[in-house]
Amino acid sequence: MSRLFVVISVILGSIFSLPSYAKFKVVTTFTVIQDIAQNVAGDAAVVESITKPGAEIHDYEPTPKDIVKAQKADLILWNGLNLERWFERFFQDQKDTPAAVVTAGIEPISISEGPYKDAPNPHAWMSPSNALIYIENIKQAFIKYDPQNAETYRKNAENYANKIKALDQPLREKLSQVPENQRWLATSEGAFSYLAKDYGFKETYLWPINAEQQGTPQQVRQLIDLVRQHNIPVVFSESTISDKPAKQVAKESGAKYGGVLYVDSLSAAKGPVPTYIDLLKVTVTTIAKGFEK
Repeated sequence: MSRLFVVISVILGSIFSLPSYAKFKVVTTFTVIQDIAQNVAGDAAVVESITKPGAEIHDYEPTPKDIVKAQKADLILWNGLNLERWFERFFQDQKDTPAAVVTAGIEPISISEGPYKDAPNPHAWMSPSNALIYIENIKQAFIKYDPQNAETYRKNAENYANKIKALDQPLREKLSQVPENQRWLATSEGAFSYLAKDYGFKETYLWPINAEQQGTPQQVRQLIDLVRQHNIPVVFSESTISDKPAKQVAKESGAKYGGVLYVDSLSAAKGPVPTYIDLLKVTVTTIAKGFEK
């Protein structure tokens, strides 16, 4: 009789413990938000990205698997500011799943030229101070939709925010080594407006955001002229696009090609930028080294 009681107790214990393993499921539109959100979540939630490491985010085409993943989620996090132009179409089929825009409260920088003139530059996460707003918005969304883990989210958000705050000074010191009269970020995509504003750089680029027209002869010629006009010593490209237009600008203008910057996506776990903090560190280090003679 006692043996039967033990067996029944084990079975009942297993049944009633199942909900503890049903973690809060979060889906993000791209890997940068995934990493920030996972730091806020800790072990309390599972966070997955729709786009994979290294993927181009702007004109991504969701797959049937992406739709299923989103339908199984408890919450979807997206950047907004016109970054994921595909998301609104995608979200039409996910209206039963709560969603949160993680850039709410950020003061956007407007795109100054081209077909997207006056639209917000969506790359707000390239500013560490803006990342603190991402963290706060994600924390609030987690608490709203998974209140039982609210204290965990508060603690994790505070710890992660402190890491981001501690990152600012080392980045500032690296970029302060660039002579003031040379502080231009010449890139393929105009993805560094927020970083440039934070650290006292001016910005010029081939195209404002990754879209259908990248590296046209007119874009290349305009940047060559600007690089020459302002004596910009180095030109960079980004990890999710072809580096050929930037290399052409560097070659024809007499500038140096400074290498690859990371902005729209993290790398795989064994790559150079598996986390958001790595993305900022590697990008700023590459910029600083690019200006070295």
